[in-house]
Amino acid sequence: METIIISLGGSLIIPDEIDINFLKDFKKLILSQIEKPARNADGIASAGGGKKFVIITGGGKLCRRYNKAAEEISKSSNDDLDWLGIFSTRFNAEFVKILFGDLAEDKIILDPTLSIKLNKSVIIGGGWKPGNSTDFCAVLMAKNVGAKKIINLSNTDYVYDSDPKVNSNAKKIEKISWPEYRTIIPKEWNPGLNSPFDPVASEMAEKEGIEVIIMNGKPIDNLANYLNGEKFQGTVIK
Repeated sequence: METIIISLGGSLIIPDEIDINFLKDFKKLILSQIEKPARNADGIASAGGGKKFVIITGGGKLCRRYNKAAEEISKSSNDDLDWLGIFSTRFNAEFVKILFGDLAEDKIILDPTLSIKLNKSVIIGGGWKPGNSTDFCAVLMAKNVGAKKIINLSNTDYVYDSDPKVNSNAKKIEKISWPEYRTIIPKEWNPGLNSPFDPVASEMAEKEGIEVIIMNGKPIDNLANYLNGEKFQGTVIK
């Protein structure tokens, strides 16, 4: 069975309020992929051949709101702010785990370096330790289970050559190499960094030969197209 790694951005789970409609659509799609039989080169279906999913949740605005409040009230170290972010990702992870019920492993993954048994169809994980985002956890999980692709879902359609919120002439990038990608993102991690894929995770993904697909999780059909091997909108980094 193919194992799919998804880094699910907190911006999709809780942009301002919990996005119930997106989460319903996301769950429905994942369930359909779990139940979908795998097919060989001749198109012959095999029983029990559906996909398995490892979903790592981000913190999104929940993380940034806590960080901003902490900085306004007290002097906080980067580790302090990272831990706030980590626990916000874990809260989101517990929430998403509940949505999948018995299909999900009973406990969320807190340390992506430990040996993991893929007994159930869905495994949910959150943040691990200071110094990176959950993108890094997704890379470690991919390495752990032998996956070579990660789908990074956020509210961004593509990687751009500059920030499209600042530069209206920013150009979308559909394919880019890791060395090229790493020249257009910050060199170092800092708490609350807003980057398509964080610099620490990017360095390891390049080292491990892992391909990352950056795409907008909405509309959900875009993710469905990718999972079904059809044309999709997004950026492929490899």
